[in-house]
Amino acid sequence: MNPLLPPVTMVLGGARSGKSLYAENLLNTHANKIYLATAAAGDTEMAARIEEHRLRRGPDWETVEEPLDLAAWLAGHSKGETPVLVDCLTLWLSNIMAAGREVKTDIDALIDGLGLCAAPVVLVSNEVGLGIVPDNALARAYMDNAGRLNQAVAAAADRVVVMHAGLAHVLKD
Repeated sequence: MNPLLPPVTMVLGGARSGKSLYAENLLNTHANKIYLATAAAGDTEMAARIEEHRLRRGPDWETVEEPLDLAAWLAGHSKGETPVLVDCLTLWLSNIMAAGREVKTDIDALIDGLGLCAAPVVLVSNEVGLGIVPDNALARAYMDNAGRLNQAVAAAADRVVVMHAGLAHVLKD
């Protein structure tokens, strides 16, 4: 394990703040690394975003698509040493909400799965609670759940970094 990379790192920030690039760079010193993708290409704009990320990462990354069962995948990586980048938690949250799953149960399972994973894990998540409170119940529920998710992961993480305009600020280390 890279001594500079703690067991669990969270990279948090707004849209286009540099989260994913920063997280990728944390693992670029490793010959082998896994990109655990939570996004699904539901439209052409999202497909373009996914392709942009894929091209930027290059061929050195093994990509695993896991839109729902992050906890089970991480727990199953309990003997692996290959570091993992989960990008991103807030897309995962929207997937579990759309599937009608119990958010708190999935968040608790994710935290348990992080504890079982032997390899370093870097998790990317959006900060969605800095704007105005949305005017509809679904958007408010998503914002509230994202806040709870981010708090739970930050509490479990060894290092938490927030990104602003491409600049990293360490909140916890």
